[in-house]
Amino acid sequence: MGEIENRPHDPSQMRISDADRQRVADVLRDAAGEGRIDLDELEERLELTWQAKTYGDLVPITLDLQATGPAVPPSGPPVRRTPSSVPAVGHNSSVAIMSECKRQGVWSVPEHHSAFAMMGSVVIDLRQAQLSAHETLLNASSIMGEVKVIVPADMHVVMDGTPIMGEFTQAKDKVAAEVGPGSPVVRIRGMALMGSVTVQRQPAPGTPKKYLGTY
Repeated sequence: MGEIENRPHDPSQMRISDADRQRVADVLRDAAGEGRIDLDELEERLELTWQAKTYGDLVPITLDLQATGPAVPPSGPPVRRTPSSVPAVGHNSSVAIMSECKRQGVWSVPEHHSAFAMMGSVVIDLRQAQLSAHETLLNASSIMGEVKVIVPADMHVVMDGTPIMGEFTQAKDKVAAEVGPGSPVVRIRGMALMGSVTVQRQPAPGTPKKYLGTY
């Protein structure tokens, strides 16, 4: 009984399977194919991956490999969702470690933004944000935490992340999508390790619910 009582309660110390190791190995091979790590690094990290025994062992292997993907040239001038006279503070990253971080209201979003939650919560609200480019890349990762991205009806969303005993997905929209050829794009990449990264379309802040129906 003493041995059972002494087993770790930290989820990061849970034992992993070969399928979990294979998912991380796929991330590493993609990174090498994109030139973000060289072949020596690939070999070294693959060795660490197959030696890993717990989820905590896997975290540092890919933490710096949030995919960037090919750059897509803007099809027009920077997208501004609010009047340019409104002062907006810019943020390059949003981090929550056993805490909460919210980016909402009028704020300036750079072309690349990083969000990271470890046993905490990050909310990225883009409905009133001033975007610096037609396409915004959001590197979002969570470890036993949550990153939630809120977008307006006219924003095109591309999800491309890796869940490991977690969730990396687009939630059911609360407002109908109104996406067209000129719509701004947010590309969300990263990893969810025993946590979640979700995106959801929501109505503009302050919209009365009676005009939206049940959502």
